[in-house]
Amino acid sequence: MKGSTAYRSIQKRGLHIGLLPEMAAAVNGRTPITLDHDLGVFPETGRRLTVAQYADHVDDLAARLWAAGVRPDEHVVLYETANADHWMLAAAVSRIGAVVVNLSPALDAATAAALIERVDQPTLLTDGAKLDVLADVPLAKITRRLVTSADDRPGVASLAELAGAPRVKPVVRPIDEAAVITHTSGTTGIPKLVVHTPRTQAVRLVPQWRLLSLMRKKETVAIHIPFVHSRMVAAMSLALLKEFPVLLMREADPAAVAEQLVRHRPMLIEALPNSLMEWERLAEDPRAPFGSVKVFSSTFDAIHPGTMSKLLKASDRRGALFFQIYGQSEVGPAVGRAYFRDFAHKANGRCVGWPMPRGAARVRVVSRDGRHPSEHNPGFVEVAWDGLARTYFGEQERYDANRNGPWWRTGDIGYRTRFGCLHMLDREVDMIPGVRSSLEVEDVVLSKLEELNELVVVQGPNGEPVPVLCTVDDAPLDRARWRSAVTDFPQLGDPVQIPRAELPRTATLKVQRKALARRLQEQLKDRA
Repeated sequence: MKGSTAYRSIQKRGLHIGLLPEMAAAVNGRTPITLDHDLGVFPETGRRLTVAQYADHVDDLAARLWAAGVRPDEHVVLYETANADHWMLAAAVSRIGAVVVNLSPALDAATAAALIERVDQPTLLTDGAKLDVLADVPLAKITRRLVTSADDRPGVASLAELAGAPRVKPVVRPIDEAAVITHTSGTTGIPKLVVHTPRTQAVRLVPQWRLLSLMRKKETVAIHIPFVHSRMVAAMSLALLKEFPVLLMREADPAAVAEQLVRHRPMLIEALPNSLMEWERLAEDPRAPFGSVKVFSSTFDAIHPGTMSKLLKASDRRGALFFQIYGQSEVGPAVGRAYFRDFAHKANGRCVGWPMPRGAARVRVVSRDGRHPSEHNPGFVEVAWDGLARTYFGEQERYDANRNGPWWRTGDIGYRTRFGCLHMLDREVDMIPGVRSSLEVEDVVLSKLEELNELVVVQGPNGEPVPVLCTVDDAPLDRARWRSAVTDFPQLGDPVQIPRAELPRTATLKVQRKALARRLQEQLKDRA
């Protein structure tokens, strides 16, 4: 089977992650998958396996889950320690026709319990470490059964004990029924559970399949995104069907990342914007860890132009580019844009791209006040296409509130230029009176002060915009340099410096702006 044949089949029948490893093995079973950590469920496997071995592991785990009692149409919540075997387990759940519910390992016990309860008596597939986290949660009341994948606990069904279970035939879910459920970042409270179907997952591959089709050589793709995220479904599917060797990275420490990049020399890196921002210091490493990279890719948040420029200049590849895709869990990839090394530093960080052609998402900006949306009167960003998530599990009314026929309101505020580029200024809930765009302020100031490694503008106790910043190695802020950098933003309050480790973040490393604002207000009240 050719990758293009498998892709056409997926576009016709939907993307079923339980069948994907087997399909990829039929395309090229020798394609290597390399890890920077050991698998929890198969620690004896080591850190290098082939797609054929990967597919066999998924089939084996599906048999064990069936032996544990899991059946088609059931919901299986995966809440595990961060590990690449999460995606393997998710595929195994899907292979027997059950619905995968991915919960981030970064969720605390209360949030995880609330989401498990919302799913209504699911099977919980977890490990010993997370069972310890949930020690005070009445799991017997809110789950159908408990199954551990590693670090077993007495009295709980164990996948290890079910080794050798008879293999079972795959069960294919209907193309428009729930197949995989992920959750939103939770920047404003308890996350929403986003329902994806085989059809919506397949449609989301379209624009990026075309991008990867431009890459003729089968070079290594390095992936460093949360294993539980909806983006991981697309990233793994695309890489495996294109026969690219895959490097799955869990460790985020720059030193560990550099070792992996130097050893494996990837052609493409996909990572979170905040991870890339933290790694930009590796551009000065004499081993040139980014030297082999032809394409940097990020699909979660808009990234600062200075970071893109440093990464691209650290590449030795001719025509190296940074491809940014704007989207969210509910809509998938909406618009995209490529940046090249000679011009990335001049980029407007608020320009997140143009709609992608042929079968990709449509984007519009809707007025907030009856006047035509423009740079000075931005409107609501909306997206329409078949890749939209089907619903919010257990919160249909909340989903319907954002849906207007085929159009989904993203919650972002922006405008379109006369050339069609979408400029995203802020999340609606994060807008601050008197500030056109907090994100724009952050872009500009970060480009002027290299000693900053994070800057977040939030609303202070009196409604004023307060810049919260972090410096490299937590060095004291040079107030004179700060004043010079913010002359164009006189509305800003006095800066507040905190250690970077104290920033409240989501599982995708987004700063939780509301939580940060609340913390800041409490601190300022205590000082008053």
